[in-house]
Amino acid sequence: MKAASLKELKTELQTLPLATVLDLCMHLAKYKKENKELLTYLLFEAHDEEYYIKEVKELIDEQFENINKSSLFLAKKTVRKVLRTTNKFIKYSGLKQTEVELLIYFCNKIKNSGLPLPDNTALGNLYQRQILKINKALKTLHEDLQYDFSEEIKLL
Repeated sequence: MKAASLKELKTELQTLPLATVLDLCMHLAKYKKENKELLTYLLFEAHDEEYYIKEVKELIDEQFENINKSSLFLAKKTVRKVLRTTNKFIKYSGLKQTEVELLIYFCNKIKNSGLPLPDNTALGNLYQRQILKINKALKTLHEDLQYDFSEEIKLL
């Protein structure tokens, strides 16, 4: 089965009655956790981006507290998991300012975690890729925001 394009889906959704569209949304939310999380963001959190960023930062803090530092292998796996979670919440927002702010926070957490970034190639490369990603997203922001965030990036 071939998936329909977004334009075709939008056209079809516009022709359906509101109750049917609501049923389709509930059906989507029922089967995938990511769909439910995205719907939660769009309905309840999209209007207050500051609160959303604060909540995601708290989640990042919780995940960094649970890093198993006894084994570098397990620590790397956990850091990758935290990064996947961070990227998922960045994707929900879709705002470059949120992306820059959350990635800077993630990089600060990994830098202050006590993990050997320079000694470990995988962790060092992961950290450097996030810095590049921050700089790329930073170029799309307003000059005032660029200046504010560039001061934080210098500390990284």
